[in-house]
Amino acid sequence: MCDKLVFDLSQEVEGSPNVFVRKDWINILDNQNQNYSNNQSIIDTSQLSNSNKYMSYRESYLAIPLLLTIGMPTSGGIVIDNDATSTSVAVTNGNQPLGKWNTETSPTSTGNIDNAIGLKNWFGQIIHSFTLDYNGSTCVQQTPYINMWNTFKLMTSLSYQDLLSQGGQIGFYPDDAASFQFYPALAGGALTATTVVGTDSLMNGVANNTDYVGIQKVTARGNAYESGNGNNGYLQRKNLINFDSHSYMCTSDAYLEGGVTATYSNTFLSDSFSKSLWKSYISTKQSGNIAIAAAAAGADPVVTIATAPVLQISVMSIVKLKHVHSFFNMCPLLKGVFMKLTLNLNNTSSTLLTTYGTVGAGAVALQNFHVTSVSNAIGGVNPMMITAPTTNNGGAGLGALSFTTAVAGASVKATYYTNISVGSRCLDQTLATITNNSTGQLANSVYLYVPAYTFNPPFEQAILSSPVKQINYTDVYQYQIINVPSDGMINQLITNGIANIKSILILPYLSSSAGSSVTCTKTGFGNNTNTGFIQGYPVYQSPFDPAGCGPTSPLAHITNFNVQISGQNAIYNLQKYNFEQFNNQLYGQNAVNGGLTDGLTSGLVGRQEFDMNYCYYYVNVERMLPVEMGVPKSVQIVGQNKSVKAMDYFVFVEYGVKISIDILTGARV
Repeated sequence: MCDKLVFDLSQEVEGSPNVFVRKDWINILDNQNQNYSNNQSIIDTSQLSNSNKYMSYRESYLAIPLLLTIGMPTSGGIVIDNDATSTSVAVTNGNQPLGKWNTETSPTSTGNIDNAIGLKNWFGQIIHSFTLDYNGSTCVQQTPYINMWNTFKLMTSLSYQDLLSQGGQIGFYPDDAASFQFYPALAGGALTATTVVGTDSLMNGVANNTDYVGIQKVTARGNAYESGNGNNGYLQRKNLINFDSHSYMCTSDAYLEGGVTATYSNTFLSDSFSKSLWKSYISTKQSGNIAIAAAAAGADPVVTIATAPVLQISVMSIVKLKHVHSFFNMCPLLKGVFMKLTLNLNNTSSTLLTTYGTVGAGAVALQNFHVTSVSNAIGGVNPMMITAPTTNNGGAGLGALSFTTAVAGASVKATYYTNISVGSRCLDQTLATITNNSTGQLANSVYLYVPAYTFNPPFEQAILSSPVKQINYTDVYQYQIINVPSDGMINQLITNGIANIKSILILPYLSSSAGSSVTCTKTGFGNNTNTGFIQGYPVYQSPFDPAGCGPTSPLAHITNFNVQISGQNAIYNLQKYNFEQFNNQLYGQNAVNGGLTDGLTSGLVGRQEFDMNYCYYYVNVERMLPVEMGVPKSVQIVGQNKSVKAMDYFVFVEYGVKISIDILTGARV
């Protein structure tokens, strides 16, 4: 075969003529005027439709500025609870450091929190739903949670080489399937000042937010895979965005900019490096400082936050249109077309409550690091992650708290607020009050970048000889099956009739509808006994759990599974076993050559990923006679939940759509 290739290459002696004489990248702003408080971005292409050039929307992308913020307000951020009612609180040193977030004294300083926050897999998680109007008529319907479907498509179509070549551009690196942990709901009742709840309750619910990728020990250890041992995907994604121009990169322990020693001062760069180039970086990092006033016996000391701590990361995210919807991936070159893109955005805030043991001189023991509330106006996923506060992990500095003076018999509660916002302003009202909170240092608005081509005249005449083109793409219908108990049966009609059905995807998540709230009176935790997360909140809104952004809930499998299309089984026999679903249905879907050619394929979901944390139940149902494609058909799901937990199932029905357009005028025919 290689000899034939050598021969063929030797015959290529003539160059190919240029099809195009020019290619220009044109960028346009959205219509929001830098205001994303309504969780929406609207872009219209009127500027492009009059340019007399051919636009390639297949290559186009969105440049979306994101601002990640974590901080503590000056009011109510720190509370010292004097549980020893007969003991007075004497404080000899009024000023106490809080966080030490920007006062590193060495490259290994425990106060550094550069890795305390990050993003879930793929920048496109910021888009909850999407609508496209083409020349005044809607051709892409609004589908909630479209990011879940799009991430599945990326997980099954990208290759590991794609992670190297474009993963950093689109914020894509899959979460490790075996590094998750589960923290059950706290036991009911009151927590005393000296209670140490233990690591089993340090966080709440499923957590796959460790970033210390150490060596897995097997001696005297059960088969725990890599649980808690480091999610390398999360670590790699953080490395894409948390560049710190003030951090250590010199062997002499000097800063790159404004170094400890004059020798290395401004050796490589300054803050303007990231600002002017729109490179993602840590744009704000401010330590906090508190003052504690003495208190009488039984009274709580008055805590004043003199300087509020805050950390912000400015991110320039790239989202390719072909990854947002298949319509763009099937678009030919278009001229004179007017489109209106409406993006509904997952701007999200979370509140964290950290509790500590008895205050002594020095470090205070961290007991709990729990999410107490999540706010997402459109109910979508939370794209932001918070790193585990355990030893060797990036969140250890966030959970660290120390006092220079002991406060006898008292415990501490600290409240942190986190937010991810599109644009250059933090949209969380509490965080916006922090003095050191600043605007993002990169772009202020969402941009659309589109390549514009000018044809070589002979080739333009050839393509215009048949100017009407048909675009065959797929759209998605979404449905939810709620609260199926462990060993419970699934028998659900999804839709009465959709024409030209292509595939069915089922994503399982721990049910937020099952389980009752367990409340600890001292801390106010109200966690769901089924999910371990906050009562009434879905697991895909947890900043500890990457569910909904690639992974499903762990070990959430189905047996006796089938999909019925108009009453006919899509799978010949009921599917009982994991290997059947993986080998017969999932493997090779969306991959190069359908996974049939060894040495040339794609897809990032292997057998272990499927078994552990990527429990995709996917069935291709597009094989039918042409006469059947226009006939609406019902879809029904049957199966049995084999998870030990109650589950919610997100069902996506992919169906074919086609429109005809005139590529010269952009008119819909």
